Amino acid sequence: MQTYPAERITTGYSWTECPRWHDGSFYFSDMYNRRVMRVAEDGTAEVFLDLSGREGLDGQDVVLIGTGFLPDGRLLVNSMHERVVLVYDGAEVGLYADLRQVATGPINDMVVDAHGRAYVTQLGFELFQGESPKESYIIVVEPDGSSRDLIEAGAVMGANGIALSADGATLVTAEAFANRITAFDLSPDRVVTGRRVFAEVTELPDGMCLDAEGAAWVAQPTGAGAIRILDGGDVVAKVTVPAEEAGNSVACVLGGPDRRSLYLCCGFEVFDAGKSRCEGQGSIWRAAVPVTAGEARP
Repeated sequence: MQTYPAERITTGYSWTECPRWHDGSFYFSDMYNRRVMRVAEDGTAEVFLDLSGREGLDGQDVVLIGTGFLPDGRLLVNSMHERVVLVYDGAEVGLYADLRQVATGPINDMVVDAHGRAYVTQLGFELFQGESPKESYIIVVEPDGSSRDLIEAGAVMGANGIALSADGATLVTAEAFANRITAFDLSPDRVVTGRRVFAEVTELPDGMCLDAEGAAWVAQPTGAGAIRILDGGDVVAKVTVPAEEAGNSVACVLGGPDRRSLYLCCGFEVFDAGKSRCEGQGSIWRAAVPVTAGEARP
């Protein structure tokens, strides 16, 4: 198995999540600081979107997590506990999709396809209130903002990271509370069929991405990095971080000019938002890997 050590490129955040590479820049959610950050190649970071002044719907806390970019360049971002998808055009923020009638728990990650269709994952239960895991559906948000449960794909156990293959024909998600990666076939008209197990894993799978060869990079919170796993379950490579400096490894994406750099989000405290904000130990790490993401999403 090949091993690639990562270097820390920026730190000082709350809980870092949902890394993205878009239009030559790297983005991630500074979750409990209610921000989406943009980072240059040299590690210089700037605030791309700041929602620290937003009042949450129904009195819910505003926690920014999954992001994606529409074909016209607008940013979508999930507000976890509000259970809504927000849209940002670079100047104004608006409500894109209200998922309160379909989501059975906090919403999580997302991936946006080339047509502007967003696939949104959800925990399916109130993890932060101590509830036990239960199955729920992936949620589809159409380009017009309408949403529905992806019932034809079947229920999943805590869908977390989610990705699309380079040819757009395969949708893959990490079932965090089942320790498996699950794949679905997508027809050209975006009908979802062919559910199957992509891989079983020994540790909880969190955020993930795919590369151009169809292999998955999967972050494992207790695994001090991310593994590259082939369809079928063979683990062939790992990006490593020092656990004492990085904490938990929670999400990853392939980026850089040739999309051969694996960016990894790491942090120390997810269940105490105040402590996470105060201590500012969230960080981003990066390692060069041999296989590009190509046209895979996110």
